[in-house]
Amino acid sequence: MELKEQLSGVPGMLRPFKAYLKEAGLEEGDQVVYYGCPGTCTPFIELLGFAVRDLPLEQVYVPYVDEAAAKTVRPVEGVGMQVSGDAVSLDPKVIVLMGGLAMPGVPVEKEAVQSVVAAHPGAKVVGICFMQMFEKMGWLDALDFDLIIDAAIDPVKVWR
Repeated sequence: MELKEQLSGVPGMLRPFKAYLKEAGLEEGDQVVYYGCPGTCTPFIELLGFAVRDLPLEQVYVPYVDEAAAKTVRPVEGVGMQVSGDAVSLDPKVIVLMGGLAMPGVPVEKEAVQSVVAAHPGAKVVGICFMQMFEKMGWLDALDFDLIIDAAIDPVKVWR
């Protein structure tokens, strides 16, 4: 995998994700399934979902890799996208792995993620992380990503 472009800001993360999904040959109703940590990854999942809300896809959130807890990501008027309380069955055409899963201290082993990906043969695998988390934790060699978006939140400035 080689670096294709370097962008900046929130649009630099969202635009290539949307472009990838538009070019992925997906059909109406196909599932994009996001796997991530509750609380920390969900706002980014909702942001990614908002960026692709006009594509005729079903979007689903799975906390960690617990597919039995899968929930729909849907538009909420005047708010944006939100994870619903509705359970959903899974048939992902695109698996989106959030970098929070790779962070130290998260109760998910790389092997569990590999098993989830293997359970959905033919699904494309997208990784979205910050600060080289997949690289730092050795996930680039462990998973066959079709696309990786690696953003930076550096520096973080705080004024009081």
